[in-house]
Amino acid sequence: MSSGTTASTVRVGLSVWLLGFPGAAAASNYGLNLPVGVTEISSRVYGLHMLVFWICVAIGIVVFSAMFYSILRHRKSLGVKAARFHENTAVEVLWTLVPLSILVGMAIPATRVLIAMEDTSASDMTVKVTGYQWKWHYEYLDEEVSFFSNLATPQEQILGLEEKGEHYLLEVDNPMVVPVGKRIRILLTASDVIHAWWVPDLAIKRDAIPGFINEVWTRIDEPGVFRGQCAELCGRGHAFMPIVVVAKDEAGWQAWLEEQRASKAADETLAMADWSMDDLMARGREVHETHCAACHQAGGEGIPGVFPAIQGSAIATGALEEHLEIVIRGQPGTAMAAFGPQLSDADLASVITYQRNAWGNDTGDVVTPARIGSAR
Repeated sequence: MSSGTTASTVRVGLSVWLLGFPGAAAASNYGLNLPVGVTEISSRVYGLHMLVFWICVAIGIVVFSAMFYSILRHRKSLGVKAARFHENTAVEVLWTLVPLSILVGMAIPATRVLIAMEDTSASDMTVKVTGYQWKWHYEYLDEEVSFFSNLATPQEQILGLEEKGEHYLLEVDNPMVVPVGKRIRILLTASDVIHAWWVPDLAIKRDAIPGFINEVWTRIDEPGVFRGQCAELCGRGHAFMPIVVVAKDEAGWQAWLEEQRASKAADETLAMADWSMDDLMARGREVHETHCAACHQAGGEGIPGVFPAIQGSAIATGALEEHLEIVIRGQPGTAMAAFGPQLSDADLASVITYQRNAWGNDTGDVVTPARIGSAR
């Protein structure tokens, strides 16, 4: 067998194993076996997994049966003498051909599944997925629709102040929505560190690497909601970047597209509106809890030695221009990401206003979307 075929077999084996390992968490139960999934590829992966499993069971039965038979039948108490032959040609040939035949028998179906998984041709639409610390950005390249998907589990549940919900840490504010029956090409990359887009029901687990584009595809034939999560240890907030994929029928898909376009137009209108301090503070709190609280905490106190506090900080109470600069462009060499490309002018204006007037910061500064536009 060639080294390439062996590598393919090992890769499929690892993929199959990883799709099951704590995948039950994403699949909402802790079953003993892999989820069958909802796509053709996931069914083929499951079938391959079961084929290899039963081959291993058969090998185990044969080997252990022979071993225990030999132990009992040829034990010393019966007076059996050890055979003195060695380097028997027939045994050597069988010892080589039998394992080789088994490996070839597993490699052929494994290679077929791998080829099917990697074939992204003839796709009906393309979605670019970018991993950020710690959120996902979805860009529908053919539809001019894009949005960020953030963890939607309330901070109260994370802090243990409320009972945890059914989909704790597996719920988002904006799920990825796709039409059923369409072949969807997914391009995966990341903006900061390595993440992994992992949805067990779709049999997809692919790394999102900064500077690289990985491809994968899927086709979901029935409407439904499918959950997953990042599967690379990408940082402190690794557990807080779930993935939710919603498959809709054609009517639901078209309605969702119209909703997204209307939302984009509404955001553009909001950027031109006159905002009061109360409006900015209300929206700023939502933006802070969604995008900033994972590091700086909901109360702005930060995490000593890890993430700086905003409450009473020199940035939030000092010169406004410096606050605008660090939020819009980030701080190279630190975990502080550039939020300029991620948030709208209205979101940036409101969160900066909120941070400069919450938790006793009381600067009285009001930042408008127009100010953000000029600072970009």
